[in-house]
Amino acid sequence: MKLQELLDKIENELKLRYYSRKTIKSYLLCLSDYFRYIRNITKEPNAPLIKKYLLEKHGRGQSPQTVNLHLNAIKYFYREIFKSNIEINIKFAKTSNKLPVVLSRSEIKKIIGLISNLKHKILISLSYGAGLRVSEAVNLKIKDVDIEELTIHIKSAKGNKDRITIFPEKIKNNIINLIFNRAGNDYLFLSERGGKLTERTAQKVFENALKKSGIQKDATFHSLRHSFATHLLENGVDVRYVQELLGHQNIRTTQLYTRVTNPSIKKIKSPL
Repeated sequence: MKLQELLDKIENELKLRYYSRKTIKSYLLCLSDYFRYIRNITKEPNAPLIKKYLLEKHGRGQSPQTVNLHLNAIKYFYREIFKSNIEINIKFAKTSNKLPVVLSRSEIKKIIGLISNLKHKILISLSYGAGLRVSEAVNLKIKDVDIEELTIHIKSAKGNKDRITIFPEKIKNNIINLIFNRAGNDYLFLSERGGKLTERTAQKVFENALKKSGIQKDATFHSLRHSFATHLLENGVDVRYVQELLGHQNIRTTQLYTRVTNPSIKKIKSPL
């Protein structure tokens, strides 16, 4: 089988299993790179060769998440495409346990206040106020937003899962004005050229406002989601509800935010 035929077969299999568009793209890129490395594609995995391949990625300074993605793609290929019963006994790389970058309420307010374009202001306000990933924000459709209930139906999010999240009444009228006289199937945030805003455009809106604010934090668009979770916990919302609003499969992922907002630590006075 030619390489392109094999990649097409893998893509079709991933689509049939309803893997997300991003995962399909990532797996195909990883496997294309892996196939070029091993040159001779056999139906059974060669564990020492796979280890060597992953170690070279480690040696080039690639992150543990990237190494794990390649290993996941390789395991999927042998298990699901070639139906190999040989287990690839390679452990996943230990990922870093860094705390997320969280913006304070006043910093969020400052950033939003510096955005003059109303559509962009709503985009950033909603992404913080609902805990959205950038991909979720740009893919939102008008019909996904329940104005009366102040809820949003996030469809086919990370892991191809749906969830319901909330949004603040404070921006309700702005959203009503934004969607006035438009069809439910329209994207909530349209680009000037038609169609939806790109993820990069949304990220640039945030980056430009952050730069103007003078806030010296390594914040990204995703920090809006981190801040949403942290501020809810600070408000006394149960971690299990926060988990549901964020769409985390494992509560341990959500519990990371309790380390950011630990009130006991904040009450301790430095001996100096």
